[in-house]
Amino acid sequence: MAEVFVHERALCESSEVGDGTRIWAFAHVLPGARIGADCNVCDGVFVENDVVVGDRVTVKCGVQLWDGVRIEDDVFIGPNATFSNDRFPRSKKRPAKFLATVVKEGASIGANATILPGVTIGRGAMVGAGAVIIESVPPYAVVAGNPARIVSYCDAGPTVAGPGASTTSAAAGKTRVKGVVVQELAEVADLRGNLVAGEIGEFLPFEVKRFFVVHGVSSRQIRGQHAHRRCHQFLVCVRGSCRVIADDGKHRQEFLLDTPARGVYLPPKTWGVQYDYSADASLLVLASHAYDPGDYIRDYEAFLRLVRR
Repeated sequence: MAEVFVHERALCESSEVGDGTRIWAFAHVLPGARIGADCNVCDGVFVENDVVVGDRVTVKCGVQLWDGVRIEDDVFIGPNATFSNDRFPRSKKRPAKFLATVVKEGASIGANATILPGVTIGRGAMVGAGAVIIESVPPYAVVAGNPARIVSYCDAGPTVAGPGASTTSAAAGKTRVKGVVVQELAEVADLRGNLVAGEIGEFLPFEVKRFFVVHGVSSRQIRGQHAHRRCHQFLVCVRGSCRVIADDGKHRQEFLLDTPARGVYLPPKTWGVQYDYSADASLLVLASHAYDPGDYIRDYEAFLRLVRR
């Protein structure tokens, strides 16, 4: 363990600890654990055998990393965050295999958060202090509460989430996400009601082959979370409101769709997420291709590999 600092009151039984890592007082690392380089393992941390920690990880005081936990590079774990690996624990009854819990690269977990077993905290995600994570967190999502729900997305724009918060509606025109455009549609209002119309060939760079409507979505649920290899899409919330995240692998931006007179065009190879649906929301999606399961990219890491090629 060259260039590893272990405090005199710490116990590090593992020989697989990377250079520059510091293990502070009253921490205990079991023999089977693997810890990367330049990590900071603070006072009172316990690391069990079947644990892998990446490089440049910070584990603050009072954290326990149990068998099955996988922490990737550049992760921050706040004080007293609690991991678990058995959904139905019984004294002296070990499961045949512990559930794996994965924290992806660059994610942060706030103080006193509780992470149930078998979930994945996505790349760059932010878990708020005291949050209870009962299901996987999408990449770059900001989650809070018990049970945790998405309140915003990292680096997706000046969204302020929470009770009484406001979000700026999508502004018309090109965005900072490659190829994504916000389109204003013609709206006519009179005493009989309002009408929104658009000529397909005028504002869409594709021929519509399919449409579908997403409605009746619980505000806690997330839709999308995928990209397409060939399919173009145009999204408009014809009733109520929802938020749309567009991500090209380098930049991401959030749009609030709260009028049927505004939509968002998503070209192929754009990661799309829809969340924070109002109770009455109906999201209309126009698509350039018939449904093809092979056209979907559902894993964010695979999406990043594709766009970075």
